[in-house]
Amino acid sequence: MIPPEPPQQQLQPPPPAPPNHVVTTIENLPAEGSGGGGSLSASSRAGVRQRIRKVLNREMLISVALGQVLSLLICGIGLTSKYLSEDFHANTPVFQSFLNYILLFLVYTTTLAVRQGEENLLAILRRRWWKYMILGLIDLEANYLVVKAYQYTTLTSIQLLDCFVIPVVILLSWFFLLIRYKAVHFLGIVVCILGMGCMAGADVLVGRHQGAGENKLVGDLLVLGGATLYGISNVWEEYIIRTLSRVEFLGMIGLFGAFFSGIQLAIMEHKELLKVPWDWQIGLLYVGFSACMFGLYSFMPVVIKKTSATSVNLSLLTADLYSLFCGLFLFHYKFSGLYLLSFFTILIGLVLYSSTSTYIAQDPRVYKQFRNPSGPVVDLPATAQVEPSVTYTSLGQETEEEPHVRVA
Repeated sequence: MIPPEPPQQQLQPPPPAPPNHVVTTIENLPAEGSGGGGSLSASSRAGVRQRIRKVLNREMLISVALGQVLSLLICGIGLTSKYLSEDFHANTPVFQSFLNYILLFLVYTTTLAVRQGEENLLAILRRRWWKYMILGLIDLEANYLVVKAYQYTTLTSIQLLDCFVIPVVILLSWFFLLIRYKAVHFLGIVVCILGMGCMAGADVLVGRHQGAGENKLVGDLLVLGGATLYGISNVWEEYIIRTLSRVEFLGMIGLFGAFFSGIQLAIMEHKELLKVPWDWQIGLLYVGFSACMFGLYSFMPVVIKKTSATSVNLSLLTADLYSLFCGLFLFHYKFSGLYLLSFFTILIGLVLYSSTSTYIAQDPRVYKQFRNPSGPVVDLPATAQVEPSVTYTSLGQETEEEPHVRVA
């Protein structure tokens, strides 16, 4: 008698993803007549497709709206800075950053300090202190370089060259976060940049104040350097909030940002700070600036986790337009129809970019083991053909564990 073959170990299907995460796409649904055992009828497949489209449309609108909240916060930062520098002659960009880092320190670093276990401040510093030290320095100097560039180059150059952060974020996300883009994403990015070019052209046509422009090459290099550092900081931030936590990122940024900005303030800006004609109006402007900056730093990780660093930077392109629309009433700027055209062009680009999800390239022989180092290991038959796979992740982050995959 031939003994029966032992039953083969079956792979357990991964647990369902959270409601805000779409792992499959419409193309993954079994086609009619395929070997799916007839589990889905034509009407059922149509219903599933309809539900997926509704989820995608809702997530697209949410991502665009969240990005515009960040733009409005940056608009508030720009308006308060303009009042401080032009009306009260308070040119203190490092001091303004120092106030924000102090607020982050008081809220998030102290939160880490009272935690227990591996999420405690001292435990984090023992494991990763030098990484956060570098990140804090990068974040501080990115802000400083762009603000400093206004003294050397024109407003148009800053607006256009600041878009350099977008290709930096795309390249870093491609190589370090393994994010892959589709043609519609690149089309949306191009449309957004065209909108920025339209806004810069409108500034030239209406004769909007362009700045000194005394040493344009130095100013342009400062903008490019600041945009590069912004890109590095944003991608690093996305990695931390997806693999660690938002509170850890903000707590460490507050700690090292306050340390380095305090040193830079004492060396480079202490004389300017003594010249500030302090009164209640200046104090109120500093409070408004710090509140907007603290809100931006606190809310940006939430938006990045919901969307991506690339999507956030595209959304921030509208911040200059919000500042300009406020300036029409506050500073009596001249209006041009090109500003409205620019605004809607950027929004169209954002909708195009958000209309479909990016995806992460995965090799189950490597990437799944990296993601789930503590999960159970399941042996695959040696004859099994292992193919690379992709998982769509731009609408959220998976929280459930998946089994390890080990190739015999």
